[in-house]
Amino acid sequence: MSSVLTISDTEFEAEVLQSAQPVLVYFWAAWCGPCRLMTSVVSGLAATYNDRLKIVKMEVDPNPTAVATYRVEGVPAFRLFKAGEVLESTEGAISKQKLESFLNPHLA
Repeated sequence: MSSVLTISDTEFEAEVLQSAQPVLVYFWAAWCGPCRLMTSVVSGLAATYNDRLKIVKMEVDPNPTAVATYRVEGVPAFRLFKAGEVLESTEGAISKQKLESFLNPHLA
C-alpha cells in the first residue's frame, strides 16, 4: 500500500516537476473542514493508483510559493502534473468517483 507523501516548497521541484510518473498534488489546510473529509479519499486513491500515480500533499499556509505559482485559491485543491506541466486542476471537496474521473483520462 502506497502512502501520500507530505512535501514542502523546497521539495516541490524534485518530487513533482521532475517525477517520472504523473503526480497528483493535494493542497490542504489544518483549519479546513472539507480537507479532513478529503484526506481519507486521497489515501484510498494512493492505494488504488500506486502503480500509475504519485500523490503528494502540501499544507498551504507554510508553502506560499507553490500556492502562488499554481494559483491555489481555495482548499482542498488538486493539481495533476505530468512532465512538469499541469494537466488538470480542481478546487473544493469532491467525491471519490469525481476525483477518479478527473484522473483516469491521464493514467491510461
